[in-house]
Amino acid sequence: MSLGSRLGIGFMRVIAPLPLPVVRGFGAFLGRILHTIAVPRRRVVDTNLAVCFPEKSEAERRAIARESFVYVAQSWLDRGWLWHAPEKTVASRLKIVGAASEIDEIAHGDEPMILFAPHFYGLDAAATALTMHTARPSATIYTTQRDPMIDAWIREGRTRFGDVAALNRVDGIKPVLQGLRKGGLLYLLPDMDFGRDQTIFVPFYGVQAATVPSLSRFARLGKAKVVPVVAKLTREGYEIEILPTWQNFPTDDVEADTALMNERLQGYIDTMPSQYYWVHRRFKTRPEGEPPIY
Repeated sequence: MSLGSRLGIGFMRVIAPLPLPVVRGFGAFLGRILHTIAVPRRRVVDTNLAVCFPEKSEAERRAIARESFVYVAQSWLDRGWLWHAPEKTVASRLKIVGAASEIDEIAHGDEPMILFAPHFYGLDAAATALTMHTARPSATIYTTQRDPMIDAWIREGRTRFGDVAALNRVDGIKPVLQGLRKGGLLYLLPDMDFGRDQTIFVPFYGVQAATVPSLSRFARLGKAKVVPVVAKLTREGYEIEILPTWQNFPTDDVEADTALMNERLQGYIDTMPSQYYWVHRRFKTRPEGEPPIY
């Protein structure tokens, strides 16, 4: 357990009671600094935006990149109050909106449901809001952090409220399906590039992107409906929008389902491009024979 990890977690505990405008102001300051000094990561963001938004001007993409770094910093600092502030404070900053029937079913239903939660910067806030909103058993899949202390802190934060199981990515499909078949919720974030293994190439903004087809497969095997969840960082905290259940999904065509997932994700991103997780190398895995993008 490193001293840096202890200090970092201690810092998050210290800022948890601060007024939200103070935390957000510090996050904006930190984000602007990161945009300036984190050159390799800034290049990743710039490349992603150039690939996905060639129709935008360079000035427009620069503005999105700067905002994106601010949201990175603000959403990270927000985990201080999400995971350590009193429950009443957390609840006051999280607003769930959208499809009334789906919101009610998340809270009180008993049928298997997958919450498709793309990597917007408010993803942890959305998970917290939903677990506060329901007594249903739920699960999320995460990747183990290298530092055991940080890993434990993140896992404890994500399971703070409700009946939540944090499943490791290496645990496989069995515990995921067991939870769904018992009428549970699965908070799924399948829109990252996890390498060549167990992925397929489908378009994302017109570029072939290695994509995990887990949304289609889990929905089919778990006989679960798919409900999208889009998290937006706001001045008051976060707005978590629950969208209507996807109809006629999944099908027997996993590739078509996964391509549809990316297509619909693009629509969500287009409404707030600076809040998507562009710091990730989404196109790092290329089809055989294709040149690298980064």
